[in-house]
Amino acid sequence: MTRVNDVLVEITPEVLLKAYACGIFPMADSADDPGLFWIEPELRGVIPLDGFRISSRLARTVRSDLFEIRVDTAFEAVMDGCAAPAPDRLKTWINGRIRRLYGDLHAMGHGHSVEAWRDGRLVGGLYGVRLGSAFFGESMFHTERDASKVALAHLVARLRRGGFRLLDTQFVTDHLRSFGAIEAPKRAYHRMLDEALAHDADFFCWPKGRPVTGAEALAEL
Repeated sequence: MTRVNDVLVEITPEVLLKAYACGIFPMADSADDPGLFWIEPELRGVIPLDGFRISSRLARTVRSDLFEIRVDTAFEAVMDGCAAPAPDRLKTWINGRIRRLYGDLHAMGHGHSVEAWRDGRLVGGLYGVRLGSAFFGESMFHTERDASKVALAHLVARLRRGGFRLLDTQFVTDHLRSFGAIEAPKRAYHRMLDEALAHDADFFCWPKGRPVTGAEALAEL
């Protein structure tokens, strides 16, 4: 992982989008640290959209519609969930500047959340950035088993249906590897990124506000 440089001045959402287009993204050391720094991994996490893997057990959960999946109805709440401590994540890199920047991207139509709801409560989800036919996944969370996994399956289904070419996960974890995530060397990643940025895609291939069933999502996977 290459820590490119510390960001000492306020950056704008427009600068952030240009950074994504160049293959870099910001992080903070902790939620309490107001500083940001740019990251450019030597090996970039990617889930090939034609190689997404879903277990039979998770497919049954998706099909059951145990969770209601919504898009872009609670972006800030999803960021809150991703920033909250969890058993496998005692601290977060999502600080106040990250929250403001990505909130602005959401207002501009470049930041999106995929949310898992149950009984009127947000119980999991993920958020990320859309640019051209690339989607850059930022973080995910859950408070109920499988909620974030179902949200990820719905995201991949939406990206496939909408003609996306790249799902960037930044890094690869054992959890993401189970879904087919791979590590792409920097040069190969930039080829994939350039190809994705050269094409448009439709994140709202299923109209905003229209419920998508688990069966519909699985049909795209």
